[in-house]
Amino acid sequence: MTHCILIGAPVDEGQRRAGCLMGPAAYRVAGLVEVLQSLGHTVEDRGDVVRPEPGHETHPNPAVHHLPEVIAWTNALSVAARNAMPDGMPVFMGGDHSLALGTVAGVAAHAKAVDRPLFVIWLDAHSDFHTPVTTSSGNLHGTPMAYASGREGFAPFPDFPAPIPGENICMFGIRSVDPAEHEMLAETEITVNDMRVLDEEGIVAPLKTFLERVRAANGMLHVSLDVDFLDPAIAPAVGTTVPGGTTFREAHLVCEMLHESGLVTSLDLVELNPFLDDRGRTAKLMVDLVGSMMGQKVFDRRTRSF
Repeated sequence: MTHCILIGAPVDEGQRRAGCLMGPAAYRVAGLVEVLQSLGHTVEDRGDVVRPEPGHETHPNPAVHHLPEVIAWTNALSVAARNAMPDGMPVFMGGDHSLALGTVAGVAAHAKAVDRPLFVIWLDAHSDFHTPVTTSSGNLHGTPMAYASGREGFAPFPDFPAPIPGENICMFGIRSVDPAEHEMLAETEITVNDMRVLDEEGIVAPLKTFLERVRAANGMLHVSLDVDFLDPAIAPAVGTTVPGGTTFREAHLVCEMLHESGLVTSLDLVELNPFLDDRGRTAKLMVDLVGSMMGQKVFDRRTRSF
């Protein structure tokens, strides 16, 4: 069994649609603790990270907004992640996806300290491969994977502690990539399993290939699960909906395979905006997916109103 460490990351500044700061509370209300405990895991809730007072950083790209606040979150979450990793499996409850600037940095620092390679599976509609230089929206939730890959253009952010090689990153369920991101991704060894790949090859083969690579390297695996990985028809509580996402069954299959691999060492739950939800529908589904990632089987599924 696993010691799960819940860490709230009420980050709302990485995008412009208010509400993600309510995400950590929604996961608690939706029964995340109870689901994990019912599966035999121990749970420690370390509460919500508090953002330090932001500095006065600026960027030459005038589109970039809330830069000091996001840098402050990045520093705080990196410390929280690095402190939690030796004690169990941290589950970062977001909060928009800019939180991964900090969580992945902290996990990477720990992986470097214990001399193990870090792998990342990015379950998302978006590649989030912009830099502060290339973003036209100025939304820093679209930058974490470029940061983790060691791309240039992130000053005045702190240097990423141990850039992750492209071959250690798998993007899964992608279906919205800007031209600048596409150009930068083409220069990397990152595996991009977009929805065309998943439609043609199915879920199992591409995911199994990546997990075998993690196992062969004795790697640590960070999972970053964005609500918009799911089709908005079943998960409406996200401000960045893209049609054509994974179905209920596909998403649970991904999570069950991740559990069966025994490789997952840390987890982000991001972009849940309870203000956009329908009676907690999306929050409950995300909690159910965490259950599958932590050992719940298909025949354990509870009857729901949705």
